[in-house]
Amino acid sequence: MTSENKRFNPPPGWPPAPPGWTPPAGWTPPPSWAPAPEGWQLWIQDDENSMSPPVEAVCGDVDLAEASTESPPPASDPIDEVARLRSEVAILRAQISVPPGDDSPVPLDDRQVLQEVGIYRYHHPLENAAAYQERLDQIERRIADLIREDRAIERSNLFTFDNSLAKGRKMAGDLSKLMLRAYNAEADNCLRSLRAGNVLTAKRRLQHSRDVIARLGVMMQMRISDQFHELRLEELELTSDWLMKKQEEKEAEREERARLREERKVAAELAEQRARLDKERALLLQTLQALQAAGAMDEGLNARLAEVDAAIADNDYRAANIRAGYVYVISNRGAFGEGVVKIGLTRRLEPTDRVNELGGASVPFRFDIHTIYFSEDAVTLEAELHRHFAGRALNQANRRKEFFFATPAEVRDVLAEKVGNLLEFAEDAEAHEYYQSLSMWPPQFRN
Repeated sequence: MTSENKRFNPPPGWPPAPPGWTPPAGWTPPPSWAPAPEGWQLWIQDDENSMSPPVEAVCGDVDLAEASTESPPPASDPIDEVARLRSEVAILRAQISVPPGDDSPVPLDDRQVLQEVGIYRYHHPLENAAAYQERLDQIERRIADLIREDRAIERSNLFTFDNSLAKGRKMAGDLSKLMLRAYNAEADNCLRSLRAGNVLTAKRRLQHSRDVIARLGVMMQMRISDQFHELRLEELELTSDWLMKKQEEKEAEREERARLREERKVAAELAEQRARLDKERALLLQTLQALQAAGAMDEGLNARLAEVDAAIADNDYRAANIRAGYVYVISNRGAFGEGVVKIGLTRRLEPTDRVNELGGASVPFRFDIHTIYFSEDAVTLEAELHRHFAGRALNQANRRKEFFFATPAEVRDVLAEKVGNLLEFAEDAEAHEYYQSLSMWPPQFRN
């Protein structure tokens, strides 16, 4: 292994070898020592021993110094030179310190990021989307001010080019503009592709862009300033919050429009019922007056008149009391699976009409009704049921949805605790259409 004119070259982390030390036969490094880097050469050319021997004078008037000066330098062995270069490369690799994550791929799968984040949390809670827009306008003005004041990117003023400090400053200034343009282009791309909930991906991309600029501009000490980078990150967070707030406001507007449509339907039904009752009452009074004029009586007509008067009073109460209505518990085995119920509220005169609408074209099967309970304060009753099963809501991101992981029996028990005994409650779902269709499905879709 050893040879003349070569010396032992311990890798980084090994103790230095004594001068002239040669490993004995079969020697191996202790396990506690760090492993040698890839390509490391344990034996390299010894410069001191590789010097050429003294050159003897071929002429009487030529001394040793002249001969040594005029003689060409000794040619190194190509194999030893390659070994030496490999050792240097291994040393440099061992000494390189790269910040963790600089070259790591930036995750761009928004679905994975959203699953990691879970429910969206606002970075800067504000009242509405207009407030976010105002804050974004302020951020844009501050960003423009930093760029105009040349505080967006930092660089060294001592960089020289062609032995000229002025040329070096000009080159650093031109390159900083190019780097800043690349950084802002990445920030704008992040903003354009931003959606509510994937801000984490955008921030990672922007941080990666900043790290690359710092690595490429290390000779000029060039980097995006902390203040500018923080502003652009805040811009991403505010934009994400703004998108989420707009989405929530649109959802609230849709629900408000649906509520108003439902109230208009209820008002129309009540008005139609009231007109029909008024017409029937007028006819009953006219008939009774005619009978009284003839000296006759009809107890059946009097009883019917009392029923109509009670129906009119109930109609007036329903029209005046917007909190009165029906709380329903329904399920759809074929659409949502077993153990999922919907707890809702309707003020319709015929609450089953509302259930039939829910089982329209948007779901493959009709809903099964477990109970429909009338309450003078149906709004509060529905809210209490929703709070009780809030932890089991299918949609944890939007609590206004009314589907819950619960069995009809569980809802029945909670409802009975709040209102007392229930006259009617169907614990089992019939699901006729689902079971009829199940037998005709392809076998691979039956489970």
